[in-house]
Amino acid sequence: MTSNEGTANSKSQKIPGKTPLGSSYYGLLGLHPSASPIDIRRSYRELSKLYHPDTTDLPPTVATAKFQQLNNAYATLSNPERRLAYDLKIGYSRMNVIQQPPGFNTPVSQSRAKNFNSAYLDPADRPLSPGEIFALFMMGSTLVGCLMLAIAIGLIRGN
Repeated sequence: MTSNEGTANSKSQKIPGKTPLGSSYYGLLGLHPSASPIDIRRSYRELSKLYHPDTTDLPPTVATAKFQQLNNAYATLSNPERRLAYDLKIGYSRMNVIQQPPGFNTPVSQSRAKNFNSAYLDPADRPLSPGEIFALFMMGSTLVGCLMLAIAIGLIRGN
């Protein structure tokens, strides 16, 4: 190993104790190709905080280049179709990694699985955000208010 390779290897590490960054998008994010969409997002957010040109001590040109690489990696790996094409390009196959969960052969779960294209396998797996809870509260209180108004108008005009 030459001295240039040694310095390149020491610069290619994101955080002590983590895997070294390689030439693939997975290596750039410090992940294995079998990583879940949630792991990909978590790693991207952590690294983007470290390498964002506004928050890092690196020179602006280096930080911008690194941040653009992170954005390209995340854009590819967060999209299921693009990730599948990228996996085929780098020669990684998920066929032996992902196993069908027991009871997945039901017609309802198969038809529901076709429609999901998000980081979560099922929308029910995702907790409601505070904004969604507030929106549901507002919709419910609006519905109750409208019903009370309709009943009051009916009673007043009914006399």
